[in-house]
Amino acid sequence: MKQDIYVLGIESSCDETSVSVVKNGREVLSNVINSQIKIHENYGGVVPEIASRCHTEVINQVMKQALKEANVTLDDIDCICTTYGPGLVGALLVGVSYAKGLSFATNKPLLGVNHIEGHIAANYITHKDLKPPYICLIISGGNTIIIKVNDYTKFEILGKTRDDAIGEAFDKVARVVGLGYPGGPKIDKLAKEGKEIIDLPITHMDNMDFSFSGIKTAVINLNHKNPDINKADLCLSFEKAATDMLENNIKKAIKETKINKVVLAGGVSANSYIRNRFEKLSEKENLEMYFPELILCTDNAAMIAAAGYYNYIEGKKSDLTLNAVPNLKLGE
Repeated sequence: MKQDIYVLGIESSCDETSVSVVKNGREVLSNVINSQIKIHENYGGVVPEIASRCHTEVINQVMKQALKEANVTLDDIDCICTTYGPGLVGALLVGVSYAKGLSFATNKPLLGVNHIEGHIAANYITHKDLKPPYICLIISGGNTIIIKVNDYTKFEILGKTRDDAIGEAFDKVARVVGLGYPGGPKIDKLAKEGKEIIDLPITHMDNMDFSFSGIKTAVINLNHKNPDINKADLCLSFEKAATDMLENNIKKAIKETKINKVVLAGGVSANSYIRNRFEKLSEKENLEMYFPELILCTDNAAMIAAAGYYNYIEGKKSDLTLNAVPNLKLGE
């Protein structure tokens, strides 16, 4: 295998159209992201049909811009990687179809990448010295998972949500208190004004699974019973209760695995309250703690290219029967 590997990554699993060129899995040459947030704000959430239509409209231009910013051509690319799940099926199909067309036209290898693996790999870009094994907490709009990362492409799930993902809970709470979409950043901002903690129920389990439905329902009930309740206090209290649950289960994972290296990933890992709490936990428990830079927390193609690189150098590849798998699990 040649010394330098250039991977073209494509991401279209939800409401970001992104194309990136990454060298050797860790050096980002370009990472172009076209966000649809402003469009979906009008509807209070992502509308799948609109999302897929928007991907179709911009993906070709985003790809050309990514190649231009990276100062490469398709001839320089060694592998074309695309998210094929999990995500919105229509949105995924745009990226998968586009990648298959590029692969066929250029005779370049094609590789489908699990979106969850992409979130894990985002930290390899931010932290050049990060190597497995470690514990990874993925917190996003669609996932809340604790993973033991044994190697770059070998994973063991230790715990996961039994109902809402934490990002879903953030969005639903934001909608109830009148903040709108996207909920995560707006709750994070308003919570900074909160001063009083309201006691909210936390679901305790024997294993490392999560349940956010109880916290979400408690916030909804409090808001309905007392419409004049301080919204900043409510947001701060929600953040605290959700983070308490995350921290409790990470402590269990550390105790069970004897691994003191913890990595956060996913869109909700951009939350300032959660980052602050985990930084304090790191100091208290003498942990190695890693966070992706903010631009790599949310969906982007650089993380897909990084994850694709590690699968590519292991000899993995896909063929033109590659299809979108909206409910794809880690390890499938």
